[in-house]
Parts: sequence; structure tokens; C-alpha cells
Amino acid sequence: MISLSLVGCGRISDRHVSAINNCPNLNLISAYDIDSKKASLFNEKYSIPAYDSLQEMINSNKADVVVILTSSGNHFSTYLEVRSFFDHIIIEKPLTLRIEDAREIIKDEISGKNIYIVKQNRFNKPVVLCKQLIEDGLLGDLFLGSIRVRWCRTQDYYNLSDWRGTWANDGGVLANQAIHHIDLLLYLMGGFKSVDAITRNFGSEIEVEDTAIAQIEFTNGSIGIIEATTATRPTDLEGSISLLGTSGAIDIGGFAVNSLKRLELNDENRKRYYSDRIAEYSENPPNVYGYGHNEFYKRVSDSITNLKPDKTISASSGIACLELLHSIYVSAAENRRVFSSEKVSYKPLGNSNNN
Repeated sequence: MISLSLVGCGRISDRHVSAINNCPNLNLISAYDIDSKKASLFNEKYSIPAYDSLQEMINSNKADVVVILTSSGNHFSTYLEVRSFFDHIIIEKPLTLRIEDAREIIKDEISGKNIYIVKQNRFNKPVVLCKQLIEDGLLGDLFLGSIRVRWCRTQDYYNLSDWRGTWANDGGVLANQAIHHIDLLLYLMGGFKSVDAITRNFGSEIEVEDTAIAQIEFTNGSIGIIEATTATRPTDLEGSISLLGTSGAIDIGGFAVNSLKRLELNDENRKRYYSDRIAEYSENPPNVYGYGHNEFYKRVSDSITNLKPDKTISASSGIACLELLHSIYVSAAENRRVFSSEKVSYKPLGNSNNN
């Protein structure tokens, strides 16, 4: 059995507990939250020891793996607190808010520490299919990719915690909600060359953006569109991605990139095969988190058990997404196209000295 401890007992912790419990050789043994009330509620709900002292949790029964579920702006500081105690560390998205911090984490990974980033949407059934179609050449040369995140987050959502909707600890719709979809766009289309973006705030009184659009040029010459908002009312509409290639097209929809909506292929035999099995490549999750956490934890388990790194979930697999995120923010702030070669960093993001 591989033992795990959670650092952070907030909203996302429930999803992780469920996925850990779904993996036969993983065992959640403890949790920590700086908020004693949250720690107490977690203990009551799951009958798992929960502490309001990180050191006490570590000293009482140190796990094999620690899972960082704190607010985005605290990922790196939490990582610094735990890295000397654990050889295996999982970090929720995004890896960090500041690029400089992410690069330091990756240095540790290169030095031999196992560090995993949660990118669960990569393991959604239709996304797995899409990746296979691309690798098999059935979509041909990709020339256009687009993501649409049309979700509803009201002021009540942002009022849940004082870190939400801030540059220092959260970022806006791009850094929080759409970060998984941006990751998918890069995962499927390849690295980016340049980006031109506009960000606005339409739905809530927060210091960051709740709506954004961006035009992307990829290194292979293809182009892409990002559309993201949490100002949709009165409820979530979709979290989707579409890819067009010279030999086919695919549209993955639902509100968590979970449903294969349409697949068109020049290869009629393969098109018929997949068209008859659309239900097999779709899921119906109860919320926007989907089911990908289950596969993520299975891969973590396999990686640790077999002493074999998994590049799909490694910390280094999250740096390209973070670089694009910062480039989008700089583009919107400076009203210009930003090139990946510039290696820009948007200073307000993750900076606790903004005010």
C-alpha cells in the first residue's frame, strides 16, 4: 500500500479523496489544513486524522506521498515546506502561479524527486481517443484548435474565500477554471509560438478577469482560439474543445470535456467504427471535475510502484501551459502580440506585494 496525506481540506479535497479511495493500493492516512474548522469537518466526514499543524501531521505518521491542495498562490510556499520530508509530491493545477517558482520545482524533479501535476482532463475518454487519432494520423495535419469554457461563477463563489479572484493567490478564469482546457490545447496541438489576447471582467467584483479570448499561433504553423468566461448565467454551459485537421475533425463537449459530440474522418471505415461506439467514448460526470482524477491516481500508483516516471503527469509537463498563461496576461495588459521566445512573466500573478 502507498500512503498519502493531503495538505488542504477545501472544496477540491473531496474529489481527491474519492479518487484515492478508488485506487486499490492507495491509502489516505491523514490531512492538514491551516483552518482548524476545515480540518475538523474533514475528520468528521471521512474519519481520517486531520490536523491544523503541518508538522504535527508529518510527525504523527509520515505518508509516502503528499498532495498539495492549497490555494494556487500558496502551492510553492507549501511545496517548500514539505519537499524535505517527501520523495513523492502531487500538486494540483496550476503547478505554481509564478513561472520562476515552477522552474525551481522542475529542477528538483530533474534531480530525482517524483513530482506530479494534476491534469485530469487528459484522461477523459474522448480526449484519450482524440490523442490516439492524432498519433495515428487519422485527423491529418491539424490546422485549427479551439477551446470554450462557458461556466457560471457568481459573486457568492468568489466570496467563499478571500484568496479567490485575486492576483496574488488565484488569477482569473484563465489561471483557475480554463487552465485545464489550455493544457489540453497544448497537449493536442503542440507548443505555441505567439499569442494575442483580450481580457475583461463582466460578471463579478473581483480584481482579475472573468472573461478572456486569445488567438494563438502554434510552432507547427497551425492556429487556435481560447474563449473562457465564468460570467455565463445562470448556469454552466460547456467546457469543450474542437480540432480540425486535413483528414478529419473532432468536437468534444459537455461541461467537463467529457462527451464526444462529433467525429468526422476521411477514412470511412474508421469513421463508421467510432461512430458506432460514441457512447463508449463519452462520460457523464456529476460535476466539472469529471472522472479523470481516478486515472491520474492510478498512474501515480503505477509510477511509484514500478519506479518509472510518467511524462504525462510529471511536473515538467505543466510548464508550457504556465508559460502560455503568462504570455496571455502580458498580451492583454500591453495590448500586443507576445512571442514564446520572449519568456515573459506577468508580475501581478502570484505576487503577494500587489497591493
